[in-house]
Amino acid sequence: MTIAALADLRNARRLVIKVGSALLVQDGKPRAQWLATLAAEIADMRRNTEIIVVSSGAIALGAAKLGLAKGGRGSLADAQASASVGQVELARLWSDALEAHTITAAQMLVTLGDLEDRRRYLNASATLARLLDAGAIPVVNENDSVATEEIRFGDNDRLAARVAQAAGADAVVLLSDVDGLFDRDPREPDATLLPRVEGVTPEIIAMATGASTSGLGSGGMTAKLQAARIAERAGIALAIVNGTHPSPLARAIDNGTGTIFLPQANANARKAWLGGRLAPSGVVSIDRGCMMALENGASVLAAGIIDIEGEFGRGDLVAVHGPRGERLGQGLIEYTSAECRTIIGLREEQQAERLGYAPRAAVIHRDHMVRI
Repeated sequence: MTIAALADLRNARRLVIKVGSALLVQDGKPRAQWLATLAAEIADMRRNTEIIVVSSGAIALGAAKLGLAKGGRGSLADAQASASVGQVELARLWSDALEAHTITAAQMLVTLGDLEDRRRYLNASATLARLLDAGAIPVVNENDSVATEEIRFGDNDRLAARVAQAAGADAVVLLSDVDGLFDRDPREPDATLLPRVEGVTPEIIAMATGASTSGLGSGGMTAKLQAARIAERAGIALAIVNGTHPSPLARAIDNGTGTIFLPQANANARKAWLGGRLAPSGVVSIDRGCMMALENGASVLAAGIIDIEGEFGRGDLVAVHGPRGERLGQGLIEYTSAECRTIIGLREEQQAERLGYAPRAAVIHRDHMVRI
């Protein structure tokens, strides 16, 4: 169905709800009563809507149990150790809260690679579908006990959007510590809440402060807008609402308090997956002429390439940058990095001699590329 307003969330077929650390944990202890009210809301919505939960909190819970400083985020080793302990506690919290409503919780830990690799992405999608069919509520978290600083989502906002994409959800609700997206820092007296956003443009991104008032989470408004961009490309609506209040879902939906980001029409599933991927293997920089051609729907050709960064193989994901280093998009490369360096700047008739075989139609074909 089409989600065009917060009130439409009650009619969603499948919904992903993301819960942040600051909402779930306070002073190292779970906010059990708040979670109980949220679980009651989820149980009520579940009569008409399939629910998936993406929950933060493992590192904060584990750090408190282990007595680690800085909430377990003092080092990668501390974060991984905290997550190992906290994941057990987090799963128990959700299991108990949902069991009170005779709902089975299912823990699902994922890494960035699980949703970047196409085959593993499809496996995750199948697991989510089977759990929902069986009547369980998947509780998803990044597997921080094995993730590294370089290869991880880093925040559960973007993870929630990617999970929604894999699950074929209609919408994502990000429970935050603010009412939604404001046109400037919400602490300013004349800041205005934006109830509806059609397209995450550079102007919209400029409104984000990147700050979180709690100090516990790793997201902030910038991460939420990145999540909204992933969701909109996949034809999924995304809402940012204030989760600090009792019964936060009802407050947002019934009162219309929050920001809803509308999905793009005619979303392409494969391009949405490409656009949602977060870990390119390298960078292809292009000249101004090639950049202008891309704006008209062209492919990336070797003649327009001015620089290659990184090492990658054919079929890997690479970022496309403009002549000033601005990121233009990303796509699947048709050559290895070594081959790209061999034909950089060459026209088609010059490439065969360098490569030793007939060149392909493009370095990155437009059908395998998305604009950022």
